[in-house]
Order: sequence, then structure tokens, then C-alpha cells
Amino acid sequence: MWEAVVPAEDAVAAVIAKKDKPARAYLFGGLSEDILLQVLSKKTAAEVWTSLTARFVGTERVRAARLSTLRGDFDRLVMADGEALDVYAGKISGMAAKYASLGATLNDAEMVKKLLDTVPDNLYTAVAGIEQFCDVETVCFDEVLGRLKAFQEQSERRKAALGRERHRDQLLLTADQWEAQRHQRGRDHDHDDDGSSVASGARGRRGKCHNCGIRGHFARDCRQPRKEKALLVDVDNEPALV
Repeated sequence: MWEAVVPAEDAVAAVIAKKDKPARAYLFGGLSEDILLQVLSKKTAAEVWTSLTARFVGTERVRAARLSTLRGDFDRLVMADGEALDVYAGKISGMAAKYASLGATLNDAEMVKKLLDTVPDNLYTAVAGIEQFCDVETVCFDEVLGRLKAFQEQSERRKAALGRERHRDQLLLTADQWEAQRHQRGRDHDHDDDGSSVASGARGRRGKCHNCGIRGHFARDCRQPRKEKALLVDVDNEPALV
């Protein structure tokens, strides 16, 4: 019945008139209620179609403009630092849904290329493996995403294991250092008791003075009278002993 909607130059008028009412009815059947009320007064199928074309040509231009903007947004899409892989993949899938809402298609090949080209450098090894062993023109987007997630999880487990090993080595080193310091303090204490030598590391850790009994200095630095000299004075001043 299309010749009744858009008549050809050599169309027979009688044939068009015969098909006009059924064609007009089919056009009305495909319209929403609000648009139907606007074109219901048109007498022929050709008039109905002319009115619809004039009305929706502007809508088509708006759709084309929105689609162009969406393509620009897709081209500028890049995975941000610290962004989760699932979140970024969701943005790409969301772009595909927006394309579909405008009557266009964002195929898997374009989505896969965008994902592989814009992931961070720490996933470059996985990207190289996918490009080497998979056909990026035919592989599905979900499969590529799954491979990248598996590689990322393995990398994080390895990093965590290395971190625990490094922390254990640091703890062992600290324990060894503590034991060495303990032995050093023991040697310094022995030297202090003998009065023969004082290690430079023992300065500031004075023991008990053997002369006055007060801690904080050695006997040779004590300002109190020496015990031996005090006893001699007492003996000399004692008449009974003389």
C-alpha cells in the first residue's frame, strides 16, 4: 500500500484511491494517542505521511546531534587513577545503552578496544596477552573484562604476599638489633663495675656511685669526701686510738 502513502508520478489515481483508506488506517494504528489526535483530521494517507515527516524531521536532527555528542564522550572516556575495573567497565556498558536509546549500536569490538587502550599500566601485561592470543575483533567484551579482573586479583594477592614477607623480615631484623643492643648494654655495665673503661655508648646511662651511694655519676666524679679519707680523719681525731 506504499503507493497510496507516497504516490509515484505514473501511479493510477483509481488504484491509489482504492488503497488510500487501508493505508491511512495502518498509519493511524502505528501512532501514539497524542500524535494520532494531531493528524486525525488529515483526509488521505499521503497527507498523514506528509504531516508526520514535517513533524519528525526536527526530532531526527536532534537525535543525530545527541549521537554525535555521545560519540565524543565515548572517545574521551579514560580509566581514572584508583578507579575500580568494574566501575570503569560499567561506564563503557552504560555508553552502549545510551547508543541503543538513540537507535545506534556500540559493538563489542569498539568496547573491547576502548577497554584495552585505556586501562592503567599495571594491567599492561594482561592487555598484551589478550591482544596476542585473542582476536580483539570477535572476542566479547565480558570475556575480556573477566580476563583483566582475574589478572588484577592475582597481582593483588602477590603484592599482599610480598608485603607480608617484607614485614616479617623487618620484624626479624628488629629482634636481632634489640638482642645486639642488649648484649652491648651488658658489656658496658661490666666495664662500669670494674672502673677500668667506659664505652662511648654508655654515656648518659650512669650507675650507682660507690662513694656516696647516689645514682647518676661514677665514684671518680663524686664531689663528696672519699670514704677512705674520712676514716683517716676520724682515726687521727680519736684520742683513745692515739
